[in-house]
Amino acid sequence: MTAVLEFRDVHRTHGDGEATVHALRGVTLTVRPGELVAVMGPSGSGKSTLLNLAGGLDRPSAGDVLVDGTDLEKLSHRKLSEVRRRTVGYVFQDFNLLPSLTAVENVALPLELDGRSIRQARRAALAALGDVGLGDLARRFPDEMSGGQQQRVAIARALVGDRRLVLADEPTGALDSQTGELVLRVLRDRVDAGAAGLLVTHEARHAGWADRVIFLRDGSLIDTSGPLGSVTDLLEPTS
Repeated sequence: MTAVLEFRDVHRTHGDGEATVHALRGVTLTVRPGELVAVMGPSGSGKSTLLNLAGGLDRPSAGDVLVDGTDLEKLSHRKLSEVRRRTVGYVFQDFNLLPSLTAVENVALPLELDGRSIRQARRAALAALGDVGLGDLARRFPDEMSGGQQQRVAIARALVGDRRLVLADEPTGALDSQTGELVLRVLRDRVDAGAAGLLVTHEARHAGWADRVIFLRDGSLIDTSGPLGSVTDLLEPTS
């Protein structure tokens, strides 16, 4: 089965000389269709860098990042934008909703930018909002919603359309436990339907939704096929 996401000996450094920071060190990773991989590790271990590279928001210093077999480094800015609109769904920690757009308009925006008619895009957006329990708030603006509701809008936007790769950075951070479980179920269902998922989390119970858990420390990856405890035992307190 062809991988949706591949990291091939990926390094990411920032700065030069003595100020060089090694955010990732030789990471090799494969995520296949129907697989949800949880990423755990202390703060500053490289988790967000990993997601940014997977989503084409950053470029590696060395190595290759491939999405659906395409090397992101070789794409033009326009083609890379197309991949982010059509193939990759990204749930950011800070939501990144446009305050001047309603919930349904925020969710529909990637589809409209990709050429869908407004009617088609809004219909898909309403369905995605319904999946995260917000169908009745579709006409509200972000500042008329709680933080948890805004987070669910952001998740609906990441899942709308035919996204092959879903990247989630602490997607339940602003949610109560019951709503968090709903969101993880939606993510799990999308992966079970054939997408690939990468979930950054500090919570062992959330990582329990994944098929596999990987651990990052100081930019290096430890892959495990053992029980979740074998990974969480390595965790250090996070700030």
